[in-house]
Amino acid sequence: MLPQDTKSVLVVAGPAGSGKDSIITELIRRYPTRFEFAVNATTRKPREGERDGVNYHFMTNEQFKKELAVGNIPEHYYRPETDTYYGTYQPDIEKRIAGGKIIASQIQIVGARYLKERYNATTLFIMPSRMDEYEKRIRSRAPMSDAEWKERREHTEREISEDAPWYDYCIMNEDGKLTEAVDEVVAILKKEGYSF
Repeated sequence: MLPQDTKSVLVVAGPAGSGKDSIITELIRRYPTRFEFAVNATTRKPREGERDGVNYHFMTNEQFKKELAVGNIPEHYYRPETDTYYGTYQPDIEKRIAGGKIIASQIQIVGARYLKERYNATTLFIMPSRMDEYEKRIRSRAPMSDAEWKERREHTEREISEDAPWYDYCIMNEDGKLTEAVDEVVAILKKEGYSF
């Protein structure tokens, strides 16, 4: 385990479409020698353009369960509707930290709690912009019915009311204001003792 004053892991969480990946991507663009994405494990099939070890560590369900059994995947979740596993891949994190990197992990609350406890991670929850703007953003990503949007909205409202208060910081990512959101993240990380 790392000393508690070592700051090498950052958690960026929030509802789908809140801009988590965009914030991490911009941090990496600004500080390419310091920040890297954590590469998690999954049993879903790679999408077009995705590469093993870059986007995810792609595994079969059997491989995932073996890694789980030996402790290489300390936390995970399962999507029964797609028979898919997702989890934190410990060897990836350890390797990147050993290389002197700050690892940025886009993860759900179970994983965020683990990374906070294990690595003293600073945890950020990205709040979506106003719900009408958020709806436009979500619907522009993929067509969905009104019923699907209603389900997504209820899930998002649950995350905001139940999960967000646990995180160290909540950041608003308004449409068209990514630079300002990343500036806020950078200021928080400097205050928290990250060096980059």
